[in-house]
Amino acid sequence: MAIEQLREQIDQLDIQLVELLAQRQEVTTAVGQYKKEVGKPIYDPVREAELIKERRALAESLNVSPDLIEDLLRRMIRESYQTQHNAYRSVLPSQSKIVIVGGGGALGKRFVDMFERSTYRVEVIEKDDWSQAESIVKDAKLVIVAVPIKLTEQVIKLLPALPDDCVLADLTSLKDAPLKAMLAKHSGPVVGLHPMFGPDVPNFVKQVVVACDGRFPEQYEWLIEQITIWGAVIQKDDAKQHDSSMELIQAMRHFTTFVYGKFLANQDPDLEHLLRLSSPIYRLELAMTGRLFAQDANLYADIIFGAENSKTLADKFKYELDSAIELLEQSDKFGFKQQFEDVAAWFGKKSNEFLTESRAMLKTAQDSRDLK
Repeated sequence: MAIEQLREQIDQLDIQLVELLAQRQEVTTAVGQYKKEVGKPIYDPVREAELIKERRALAESLNVSPDLIEDLLRRMIRESYQTQHNAYRSVLPSQSKIVIVGGGGALGKRFVDMFERSTYRVEVIEKDDWSQAESIVKDAKLVIVAVPIKLTEQVIKLLPALPDDCVLADLTSLKDAPLKAMLAKHSGPVVGLHPMFGPDVPNFVKQVVVACDGRFPEQYEWLIEQITIWGAVIQKDDAKQHDSSMELIQAMRHFTTFVYGKFLANQDPDLEHLLRLSSPIYRLELAMTGRLFAQDANLYADIIFGAENSKTLADKFKYELDSAIELLEQSDKFGFKQQFEDVAAWFGKKSNEFLTESRAMLKTAQDSRDLK
């Protein structure tokens, strides 16, 4: 057969695939409506795992790559979650009042949107609304403080008295000090929340939200359930332990990325040339560095400078960097390999897990690359 005829067959099959995807989208939209009516979470990890396992087995029986089918399924499932991201069941009665202090900010707006999709009545307090704050929080079932870290404790202290059964929560990336401030301010239920994502996520499915107990967890359990219905994964943690972990997960990671970005800028290479020569892994690393500088400097300054042990950890990192430079100065390849193996032993089996996980990300990065 001529290549034109073969391509015509491929075109027809592609059209059928698109038509089938359109039908699938109609069904997943109906699934979303059903989940809303019965209150099922949008994300069902058991169902997703079973579906992928069964389709991989079917693919293998048809001599089709199971990895290809899993890639396609995961992409379709991700899209189906977005088609279901229209409305959610409210755990409390519809039109219950939610107040978000700082609801005009980027992350605050996302939570305003999610609560409104769940038919809550949402009101916002911004800096010009404090004269009306007492009337705004009246009858509120939940008040969330969603302001920058440096303002959080100050704003909590400014809050008027809340109804006894009102839940008081915050969304900052540090938990111990804000939690103490909320406990001192409000005698009712208190919980510290930390969404481990930015405001640019398409939906909350598979996103992690850390919850640190303050007081009366049975009275804020409805809020945990609501966030779970949105598809998020709740990780409960102690506030002090959370903050200690965030110093490594966020503060130091952002700080070292800042330093590397500053190093690149001062070296002033041709960035387009670097990208043309980069394999997917190096392009992804450059992208993650550049991503930091596409965002608000105030946010990262608050995270880095707000961490209690940032200076101590930065000094320790500097020590490790100086130690590594010493290996270079002495051309000590043996010492490098020995230290490399020590670190590999610390990561243990997780190294191979991360290798597998990163391969999936690299496939996506490679697919989206536009080579000219």
